[in-house]
Amino acid sequence: MLRGEGDEIQSVLGNIVIGLVTSLLGGGFVYLWERAKRARAVNRRAAFFGVRPGQTCLIVLGNKYSSPGTAHYRDVRAITELALIAGELGCEVLVETGDFRGGNGDRTEFCVGGPTGGSNMRTGGHLAAHLPGVVLHPYDAGRPDSMAIEVGGEKFPLDRGNEEYALVAKFTPEESSCPVFLVSGQTSVGNLAATRFLRREYARVSRELSSIERFCLLVRVSGIGTYESHRAELARDATAAAFGE
Repeated sequence: MLRGEGDEIQSVLGNIVIGLVTSLLGGGFVYLWERAKRARAVNRRAAFFGVRPGQTCLIVLGNKYSSPGTAHYRDVRAITELALIAGELGCEVLVETGDFRGGNGDRTEFCVGGPTGGSNMRTGGHLAAHLPGVVLHPYDAGRPDSMAIEVGGEKFPLDRGNEEYALVAKFTPEESSCPVFLVSGQTSVGNLAATRFLRREYARVSRELSSIERFCLLVRVSGIGTYESHRAELARDATAAAFGE
């Protein structure tokens, strides 16, 4: 073998080795970058919902309107969405009914459903204790503001079957170390639409908020006759008005 041929073979082998090393390093960096990216996404979602991976989350489910002991199927689907969020973050879930009493302590609480008709009295208690600027008007067929959500004097009416609203609030009671995440729709459609919307759009919503530690939002559900609970959008950040700031 001529010396020039040997040098050429060594050069080719060297290039192959360099290429393999470069590929391995590049693949390793891509893997680490993707892993870090996924970790950041998980941390952002956990921070928005107020969940600590590995903890037990408390889900409080309201009764079906005027039917104690039963739950609307949409509300069951709503808490399923929340349970999926908790499960994806490595959390256990404990479900209680709307007559649950006591603090949430070191458990993040997801409270679903409004207090109208005795559906979820815990929601009424949370609103009275922590959101002085919010009024949930009761059902009254003779009044135009029946089932309206009022925040800071502004009313968000119920247009049943066409357009509805859900109030979503997050706050931490003084006696607790973890927050309460409250979802109170005008009907079960709003409860399900709001939880779906937040599971899908939490990252965008969190960027629009001045703080994710405490907030109060109005989620609008539209086109219900066609899209049911699948079309929702952020209608207003009502944090200041709701907390009386």
